Amino acid sequence: MIVTDLKNCEHQMLMTPFMQKALDYLHQPNIAMLPDGTIEIDGRQVFAIVQRYETLTTDVPKFEFHRKYIDVQYLVTGEEILGWAPADGMRITEPYNAEKDICFGVVDSGTMSSIHLKTGQLAVLYPEDGHAPRLAAGVSSPVMKIVIKVSV
Repeated sequence: MIVTDLKNCEHQMLMTPFMQKALDYLHQPNIAMLPDGTIEIDGRQVFAIVQRYETLTTDVPKFEFHRKYIDVQYLVTGEEILGWAPADGMRITEPYNAEKDICFGVVDSGTMSSIHLKTGQLAVLYPEDGHAPRLAAGVSSPVMKIVIKVSV
């Protein structure tokens, strides 16, 4: 996992052609004006999911991981906590769905690391990174996030 500001990420990660397309997309002007939904960048190799939501307060975060895609989770506005734990340490609650490329589970409270993401920051999550997005940083608040899915 990599956590950084958008302006610094190109110096901190391996820039494959697909990852470069993802980051180029995030640098576009007026990105906050994008409508919610899925946007193809390079077919199913690289695509964006634009979402607006209220962060959640919970005692048992819902973790997920993916096998076919790397998640680049970029906070356009707002702030949230992103829970992180190794995917192989998750207790699976919903088996892997290959069509949706997602598996859900929970982790013991002592094994979760909390990452506080703010406007302009991103997390790059690889298949081995279990993560619990959308967690409130204190109280529930509005967020605009773009998740770019990059084929592995």
